[in-house]
Amino acid sequence: MQEDIKASQSNIMTSTDTISFELEQSALQARRNAKWNQYDAGVIPAFVADMDFAVAAPIQAAIERIVRERDYGYPLRNGERADRFVAHAFVRRMKSRYGWEVSPDLVMPLADLVQGTYALILAFSEPRDGVILQTPNYPPFRETIQTTERQLLALPMRDDGSRHVFDMAELQKLVDQRTRIFVLCNPQNPTGRVFSRDELLALGEFAIAHDLIVISDEIHSDLVFPGQQHIPLASLGPEIAARTVTLNSATKSFNIPGLRCALMAFGTEALRNRFHKRIPLKLTGSANIVGVDATVAAWDECQPWLDAVMEHLLKARNRVKDVLAAEAPEIRFHAPEATYLAWLDCSKLGLSTSAFQFFLNHARIGFSAGETFDPDCAQFVRLNFATSMPILDEILDRMITATRQHHR
Repeated sequence: MQEDIKASQSNIMTSTDTISFELEQSALQARRNAKWNQYDAGVIPAFVADMDFAVAAPIQAAIERIVRERDYGYPLRNGERADRFVAHAFVRRMKSRYGWEVSPDLVMPLADLVQGTYALILAFSEPRDGVILQTPNYPPFRETIQTTERQLLALPMRDDGSRHVFDMAELQKLVDQRTRIFVLCNPQNPTGRVFSRDELLALGEFAIAHDLIVISDEIHSDLVFPGQQHIPLASLGPEIAARTVTLNSATKSFNIPGLRCALMAFGTEALRNRFHKRIPLKLTGSANIVGVDATVAAWDECQPWLDAVMEHLLKARNRVKDVLAAEAPEIRFHAPEATYLAWLDCSKLGLSTSAFQFFLNHARIGFSAGETFDPDCAQFVRLNFATSMPILDEILDRMITATRQHHR
């Protein structure tokens, strides 16, 4: 990597923390995480949804307290089980951020959202039942449906020239008497769409009309750019809430994915009880105390940190948009409305290999392969732009150089 990346340093101050947006490659590799250790040192990783930023000070302090006090026993927080501690933090955040009133009794913490998706599909459907999934999609959703022997019903996200949308007429054609579940990802991964109130109401009304359970993955809800607003699906009324299970976590927005803390929020007690008839509580496990304390600190104390991160991500998103439009217009994408992920359409490059393989071989960049999000998307890649500006500029420079050499 070029020397300007190794030497780069750009800190942003908030009222609670110094946020490091610089960390050089050697420091990132020393973390021993998957992102910076999957490839050799000459490849810039831009794939897994992991930000290259130091966590907020309150999160670090919560973790250090556990270590300092050697507090590794069975936990209580405020006289309650640790899972109630995180449930109440989620309730507070949903009310303050979105005006959504959630009962903590309907919030079930667990270790991982993929685990939760498996449990929900097993609870609310049978083998060979239909599960609707927007495509392209987060790859574990597809794996979950296939592994549990359900039928994947693909609802394409269509490019309308300005953003990716779904067609209610196409959705209507997918459903039959064995369709049981709609898996919603909002904000959507990988397209970065934030669905509007009208879109969500249409989906909710469709679920009511066809007696569907909606698994609503809202893990990217805090990562919404100006001009858009995240709306929890279950906040749109009691009938929609009665068939919605919301999945969420602080792991993406506060950069703590390895701490293994997530949750499911059931829209009603009846829905929760129906789930537990199929999936015993002990089978879902629980989050570890480090993840719990870090999550509560994130949601209760770290909004200034996240505000500063979002300012940086907005600049990074716009840098990608402006540079590619000027220097590599064949690579098309719509600026995401949320997330730090860009869904890049490379089909105009006329590649003889997948776009992922082309950029790995010729630019030494490790993107997420488009075909893992949809088998028909081999000419797409997903770019993670949650990194320093010098590293992002190096990624863009390498992309531009590779595409120009390809056209010669």
